[in-house]
Amino acid sequence: MPKFIVYFAQLHEDFRLAELNALSKLENVRVEYDPCNYILESPFLVVEISSAEQAAKLVRRAILIRSIIEYWGSGRTYNDVYAEVRQEQERWALYKTCSFKFTVDAFGKSLTQEEKIRVIDGFSFLGFEGPIRMRGAEAEFFVCEEHDETREERVWFGRIVGTGSRDLIDRFDVKKRKYLGNTTMDAELSLLMANQAQAQNGMFVYDPFVGTGSFLLTCAHFGACTVGSDIDGRQIRGTAGFKRGVDGIRANLAQYNVESRVIDTAVFDASRNPWRPGPLFDAIVTDPPYGVRAGAKRQGRVGGTKGELALRLVDGVASYTRPDYYPPTEPYEMSDVIRDLLALAAEKLVVGGRLVYWLPTVAGEYTAQDVPEHPVLRLVANSEQPFGSWSRRLITMEKIKALDLHEAIVPERDPAHKNFRDRYFSKFEPVEL
Repeated sequence: MPKFIVYFAQLHEDFRLAELNALSKLENVRVEYDPCNYILESPFLVVEISSAEQAAKLVRRAILIRSIIEYWGSGRTYNDVYAEVRQEQERWALYKTCSFKFTVDAFGKSLTQEEKIRVIDGFSFLGFEGPIRMRGAEAEFFVCEEHDETREERVWFGRIVGTGSRDLIDRFDVKKRKYLGNTTMDAELSLLMANQAQAQNGMFVYDPFVGTGSFLLTCAHFGACTVGSDIDGRQIRGTAGFKRGVDGIRANLAQYNVESRVIDTAVFDASRNPWRPGPLFDAIVTDPPYGVRAGAKRQGRVGGTKGELALRLVDGVASYTRPDYYPPTEPYEMSDVIRDLLALAAEKLVVGGRLVYWLPTVAGEYTAQDVPEHPVLRLVANSEQPFGSWSRRLITMEKIKALDLHEAIVPERDPAHKNFRDRYFSKFEPVEL
């Protein structure tokens, strides 16, 4: 198959292959590459795809891919590149008279305008006779020097056949939103999660910890119908957060013109949800509360239910039947949150549906066994975003079979994220066994 160069953005390096694989499945584009050739410190990866049209389709909604380039040559020096390009001169004729432009870039180094001109002049042997157009050119050629102190320098050359959707990061920038809160997920990661969930037309996506609704926006942008819930309705309504009095989540839905694809939001405890039994959602995309910036709560009372409180009368009416009744809540420990989330996904996802969520972990104590398992959920991707003494991991799981209520779930050991809130505020001091 023809070779192409994937030109990644040089950030969130641990997430890039996961998104590439998700897009390959979403767009039904076969991509072949050797994982051993993927280098975190490099923005380039050579892959094989059946055609330029398929390559462009693959990256059209990518967030961590800048562009994809039809491979013409690479090498340690420009002479190496020239020699490889000259081996396929029949390719040049396709672009002999069309309009064209050259884009010259460098990674790990800055090039002056004079240096860029010399690079372009070095490819004059291609003999292109068409007009040069900086905008709207029929063919755009890409040259990039890759410099790294730990590896050999390399020069890449090819024809750009497709670009990603990194412009969406600016469009969904949280600073531009009419409404946001202290737990609002940044635009880049929200869009990335929508890709991991493979959100698209015809899908029904649910966020059980909706907060200010970032994932409703990004999944709806890609065509999915979305719905969200939260035990704290103040975030939904806009009576809490940094920008109040703007109609909460609804203000953002109108701003991004996705009102018709966001079905609704509701206030309830996701662990005691009112959804009908059985599969309902094509994806669940969420950022569970860690108890750091916002305390995790669930319905209940500390110390258990107290009958005299549950049956309290107000003006002769049982308190829990009044319209202004707010159910009591209790702290929700992190490992319980994740366990209940997986149980929710196991029941409510359709077979083939995806669960995409953030899992906080303690950096020095994390092991692969800390990622919770479930008999009907298969781990697809596990990408780390480090913050020093702790990390959060974007976990993607896929439902592989129908839920069997009689199938036993093996009890898990205490994971590193157990009591995460207490560990966080104690600066992750070692736990005495």
